[in-house]
Amino acid sequence: MTKRIEILTNRILNREGDSVLIYGKANRRYYASFTGTSGFIYSDSGNDYFLTDSRYVEQAKKQCKGFEVIETSNDHTVFDFLAERRPNRLFVEGNHVTMAFQVKLEKSLKNAVLVGLDDIIASQRIVKDNIEIENISYAAKIADKAFSHIIKFIRPGLSENEIALELEFFMRRNGASGLSFETIVASGARSSMPHGTATDKIVEKGEFITMDFGCVYEGYCSDMTRTVHLGAASKEEKSVYGIVLKAQKKALEYIRNGALASSVDKIARDIIIENGYGDFFGHGLGHGVGLDVHESPRLSPGNDDSLSSGMVVTDEPGIYLPGKFGVRIEDLLVVRDEGFEILSNSTKELIEI
Repeated sequence: MTKRIEILTNRILNREGDSVLIYGKANRRYYASFTGTSGFIYSDSGNDYFLTDSRYVEQAKKQCKGFEVIETSNDHTVFDFLAERRPNRLFVEGNHVTMAFQVKLEKSLKNAVLVGLDDIIASQRIVKDNIEIENISYAAKIADKAFSHIIKFIRPGLSENEIALELEFFMRRNGASGLSFETIVASGARSSMPHGTATDKIVEKGEFITMDFGCVYEGYCSDMTRTVHLGAASKEEKSVYGIVLKAQKKALEYIRNGALASSVDKIARDIIIENGYGDFFGHGLGHGVGLDVHESPRLSPGNDDSLSSGMVVTDEPGIYLPGKFGVRIEDLLVVRDEGFEILSNSTKELIEI
C-alpha cells in the first residue's frame, strides 16, 4: 500500500529543493502513525524523517514505519536540522505556525520560501479509508451506548456538569481514550446556546436538555447531539422539535456521492425558514469528522463543493430561541455512492424523561 506521506510528497514536491514539514498532532498521526505529543515529519525527494526528543525516540521507532527517526535536543533542534537540509521551498501547515515559530524558521532557512500546506492536507484527509471509517464507527457506537445510559441517569436535581461527567466516565469505561470536544449539556434557557458547555446549573422538570458529545477511539472522533425533555413538553416545544427533526431527516435524503454541500444545507434550512424560524438557525448544517472533530467538508450555504463517497459528515440542524429554549439533533454518517450509512443509531424521536 502506498504510504500517505508518499502520496502527499508525490503531489507537491515537484522542484529541486522542495520539502515538507508537518507537526500538527492529527497530521503526525495521519502520516506517521505517531501518537505522542511532540515531533516533526520532514520529507524531501525520497527521504522521510521523523524528528523528536529523547522522550519519544523509542516510541517513534516502533510507530513510524518507513521513517528515519532523528533525535533532537537543545544542541540539535529541528531548526538546526532544517538548516542542514537547506530546502529552497518548504511546505508548512500555516494553521499551526506561531509568529515565534515562523521567525525561527526564517532565521534557520535564510532565503527559503514558505508555502502553505493546510488545504492540500485537508483535501487528502477528506475521504476516509475503510480503517478510518471503522474507527469512527466504533467511536459512534460508544456514544450511542452512552446516550442509552444517560437517559436513565438524568433526573431533576442533577447539575449539567454531573450529566457531562457521567457521559465522559461511561465513554471512557467503554473503550474511549478521551473526548472529541468539551461536552455540551445545556438545559432550559441555556439550550438556546448552540455551544453551551456544561455548568453547575441544576436541571429541572419542564426543560429541554441538549447534549452534544463525542469520544475518541484509536485517534478518531465521533460527534452526536440529542435533545431530550425533562417531563412533558409543551405544545410549542413539541412543534419546534418536530420542525428540527423534519429538517434533519429531509437533509439525509439528499446526502450522497456528488451532492453539493450547499444544496444539502439548503434542504434543511428551507424547512426551518418556511416554518418561521430562519433567523434562529445561524450555523451550517454539518461538517466533516475524522482525526479532528471539525474537518472538511463544511455543509453550509457558502460551500458548493461536492460530497464524495467515503466522507464522514454530520447532519445537525437546530432552532435556538434566546431566553426560551433550543433544539438540535445531530447524526454522524458516511457518504456512499447511492446515499449514506448512518453511524449514530440512537432514536431521534422526542424523549420525555
